[in-house]
Amino acid sequence: MRDTRRARTTLGLLLAASLVLITIDHRQRGDSLFDPFRSAGASVFGWAEQAGTAVARPVGEFVSTFASAPDAERRIARLRAENARLRGELTARGLDRRRSAELSAMLGLSGLGRFRVVPAEVIARRGVPGFEDTVEIDAGSVDGVRAEMTVLNGDGLVGRVVRAGPSTSTVVLLTDPASSVGARVEQGNKVGLVSGLGPSADGRFVRFRLLDAVSSLTTGSRIVTFGSERGTPYVPGLPIGTIERVEPTPGELTRVAYATPFVDFGALDVVGVVVQAPARDPRDALLPPAPARRPARAEAPSPTPAPPPSGPPPAVGRRADPSGPPEERRPRRRDTTPGDGEVVAPGERGNAPPGDGEGAAGDGRGRDGERE
Repeated sequence: MRDTRRARTTLGLLLAASLVLITIDHRQRGDSLFDPFRSAGASVFGWAEQAGTAVARPVGEFVSTFASAPDAERRIARLRAENARLRGELTARGLDRRRSAELSAMLGLSGLGRFRVVPAEVIARRGVPGFEDTVEIDAGSVDGVRAEMTVLNGDGLVGRVVRAGPSTSTVVLLTDPASSVGARVEQGNKVGLVSGLGPSADGRFVRFRLLDAVSSLTTGSRIVTFGSERGTPYVPGLPIGTIERVEPTPGELTRVAYATPFVDFGALDVVGVVVQAPARDPRDALLPPAPARRPARAEAPSPTPAPPPSGPPPAVGRRADPSGPPEERRPRRRDTTPGDGEVVAPGERGNAPPGDGEGAAGDGRGRDGERE
């Protein structure tokens, strides 16, 4: 009881003192006796408040973050989905623009050659029995596609149809080793056969075999399809490629060259199947503009000129002394062999090596000179 009374008495005295101090401070507004104490208290409590805020703020943010984590995850997932959708739309627009350009080029080439075509899209690339390099397209017999029809794109010849299903067809590419296409060199009638080198060549080269042992080939010349009867399996005039290298073939009845195809076989997408061949051969009208090129290298070197006679030339109007050496009577013939990447040009068969059908002595001439 005593402790309770003492506490009450103390509390009452403190309250009374507080009321007195408040009254005095309120009456002395401009010059209060308690201003220094008030300033000191504000400084102490301000520092304590800053310290408490510095400690409590991270804790509050952590609790707030932990409480809002599910909403943040949902928001992040929504933003990621929207980002993926926008990326997909951007990619699709790029593909659509590229396919539109390829379709326009293919239709332009077909219109220039007066081909009637069925547009299609490459949906798969795989090998089939009998062929190594084939693709599957999304056009079939219901679209008018039949076997042994020509397939092209905006750059030139792609291949031919080997199987036509109701809604899909199989196309063997020009680069397949089993493929063989009649071809012609531009601005002329030199004909030959183009065959593929298989997937190992990565579509970069095809082989062109000229069916003429005498005609010459030069790098930079372009070749087009010769055409088949009634336009199947190949229509005439389609660009094939540009000759990049000519192989030496001494003694053979053909000339071999390697050409770079106009078509990029590693990026086939939009193609067209020729369902009706043109009434007239477009010849070279479908070839792209010829780029400026360096002077073509001849396939065969020109005959090596004979050395001048060692003795003085005979006087005009007099015969040379028949007792002199053969070199003084007539310049000695020299056999020339075609170099690497060159073949004998027309009119130079007399200088070909014996393996080309003219023996060293089969024409009535010895190796050391011509008989008088």
